[in-house]
Amino acid sequence: MPFTPDMRRRVDQIRDYLYGGGYPDPLSNAEQLSFLFFFYMTEGIDAANQRQARATRRAYTSLFSGDWPLKNPLNAPAEGVKTIPCERMRWSSWASAMSAEPLVRFVRDEVFPFFAGIGDQFGMSFMAQARLVIDEPTVLTQVVTLINQLRLDEADPDTKGDLFEHVLKQIKQAGELGQFRTPRHVIRAIVDLVDPKIGETVYDPAAGTAGFLVAAFEHIRLANSSDRGREVAEFDGKTFERGYGDRLSDAQWRRLRTETFYGNDVDPKMVSLASMNLALRGLPDVRILKRNVLTSTLDRQDKAERGLPLDGYDVVLANPPFSGRLDRDRIVDEVKVGTSTATELLFVKYMMDSLKRPAGGDPSKAGRCGVVVPEGVLFGSTGAHKELRRQLLQNNRVEAVLSLPGGVFQPYSGVKTSVLVFGQGGRTEKVLFLHAANDGFKLDANHDQPIEADDLPGLVAAFNSRDDLWDDWQARDPAAPWTQNWWFADAGRIEAEDWNLSASRYRPETRAAAAHRDPRELLAELQEDVTAILADIEALTAEFSEATR
Repeated sequence: MPFTPDMRRRVDQIRDYLYGGGYPDPLSNAEQLSFLFFFYMTEGIDAANQRQARATRRAYTSLFSGDWPLKNPLNAPAEGVKTIPCERMRWSSWASAMSAEPLVRFVRDEVFPFFAGIGDQFGMSFMAQARLVIDEPTVLTQVVTLINQLRLDEADPDTKGDLFEHVLKQIKQAGELGQFRTPRHVIRAIVDLVDPKIGETVYDPAAGTAGFLVAAFEHIRLANSSDRGREVAEFDGKTFERGYGDRLSDAQWRRLRTETFYGNDVDPKMVSLASMNLALRGLPDVRILKRNVLTSTLDRQDKAERGLPLDGYDVVLANPPFSGRLDRDRIVDEVKVGTSTATELLFVKYMMDSLKRPAGGDPSKAGRCGVVVPEGVLFGSTGAHKELRRQLLQNNRVEAVLSLPGGVFQPYSGVKTSVLVFGQGGRTEKVLFLHAANDGFKLDANHDQPIEADDLPGLVAAFNSRDDLWDDWQARDPAAPWTQNWWFADAGRIEAEDWNLSASRYRPETRAAAAHRDPRELLAELQEDVTAILADIEALTAEFSEATR
């Protein structure tokens, strides 16, 4: 069953009902819905596990077996009763049978603690400290009724995932997630560039709502689907291809679900939303840890205890926080770059060190990364900026820089960004620069209206043909106008430019081409220069403040 217009309408009804009922915070509302969806789904998962146990003649104890000690005496079915069967915690037992104040009291004081206990038992960190916020009786009753009408038990994982993604989209429109939410079509393009494969580990150190991990899951499935195992899906007014993964073996599916995806986030609400997003997609065993990787480290024993890869990750995908600074004393030594406290620099350093090193010196077996960075990371002139880029180019293989259109992160940020694609180890010899003038959506204050112009698919194809393009580049006539939206620069030239990785710095120009440049491109380049100056001033001010403490 696909994500239908009727389901979309019901989700919007829930949002409107919450807002009208006095709950205007879309981030908190999404978290509350994630808890309620979890309660709904757990009953179906438990029933499926029981059926599988019977079919395989294996022992299985239902999550709803035994008795529950009541937390609130008012929830007792009769005076003096102190326990009730755990069966009463099933969604089907209370969602339709209760309403108004008794519903609020039972869900708040019994259901939430019960499922928090299940979360602790199975390592589901997203249920830690979970509590009911929707405590207005009429509103909770109506929300539970509308969730029932979604009939999630009849929906496949992709449909449930699309439904929850629609919930998250409302947060973006309300401007609450800031840098945490990356446009899904941009995520798909980055994942296509890095190309995670079955059997590899995939990691997002600033997972947000797990958009990159979900996209990597879908990418791997599509790459392992037959022609009959593919379909065209639609989201945000754009179509894309989705695969069922029908060519994956049972062992590969088990590995995909339990030993492939990893992530962290510092915000407990993000941990909840990411965990639910993955669970709805059929990945309930993926654990998103609440952790700040810039202020804490894990040794090999810590990693082993948490079931994490010991020697780095095959693929790292992220859109880390764009701005912000940490107290210098809190930053762990492993991620330090000079004296910088800028999180965007520290995250890139952390990701460089989180990649798996090449096995036997073979660069094709090394880890690789796709990360969104603010443009200032590419051309900032502070010592920390230059040192990070030097390490990136001299100790890693920078394959490409994809310049994204200005405004791609509207409505909540107008910052100009690019995507760095690099592999661990070796040394950069040349860099492919890719310039996207359009991403398939109108570049206005909302950035939500689909348009035909979309450079991303063509640039992904160009990246995949970069060896052939390099031959074309070398054979070009330097005096002829260059009209392509890709170009190269060799490592020698980049080093001579203070390791500058801004795409516009190396764009081939001729008098004829310059006369016909899109004014928006010229304004974007001017914005880059202004941004660089402001970033340098901010960095120098911060360094001066630190030095004069």
